[in-house]
Amino acid sequence: MTSVAIPDSVTSIEPFAFYCCPLTSITIPNSVINIGNEAFQYCASLTNVTIPNSITSIGEEVFGRCFSLTSVTIPNGVTSIGWGAFYECFSLTNVTIGNSVTNIGDVAFGWCTNLTNITIPDSVTGIGNATFSDCTGLTSIRIPARVTSIGDSPFEGCTTLAAC
Repeated sequence: MTSVAIPDSVTSIEPFAFYCCPLTSITIPNSVINIGNEAFQYCASLTNVTIPNSITSIGEEVFGRCFSLTSVTIPNGVTSIGWGAFYECFSLTNVTIGNSVTNIGDVAFGWCTNLTNITIPDSVTGIGNATFSDCTGLTSIRIPARVTSIGDSPFEGCTTLAAC
C-alpha cells in the first residue's frame, strides 16, 4: 500500500487507524470531521497528506514520527494543534498554519530538524512547552502580538534561531 484515498462515506478516523503503515500519500475527504490520536503515527514513508477543511483539531501525535513528511498545510478550520502532532517529522520543511488556530500544543513540531522558518498566524494565543524544541534548522519565526502564553523552553535546541 503506498497511496490511500479515504472514501467520502468516512466521517471519523479512529486512533491508531493507520499506525505504522507504509503509506506515501493520503487524501482525507471533507466528510472526515475527526482524526483520532496517533492515527498516522510512524507512517515513516508518508511524504504527502491533505488535511481537509472539515477538521477542527489535530490531536496528539496524529502525524508524529512521519519521518518523510515534507510539507503540511493546516487548514483554516483547525483551531488547535495537539501534543506532538508533528513530532520528529525530520523531513518537514514547509508548514502553513491556518488562521483559526488558537493553540499550538507541547512538542507539536519538536525535532522537525529541517524546518527553517514558520509563521504563526495572528489567531494564536498560546504556544506550549517545547513546541519547536530541537528544530535545529529553524532560522526564522514570527510570534504574533495576540500570544498571551508561551510554555517552557519552546525553542530549546534551536541553535540557528537568531533570538535564542
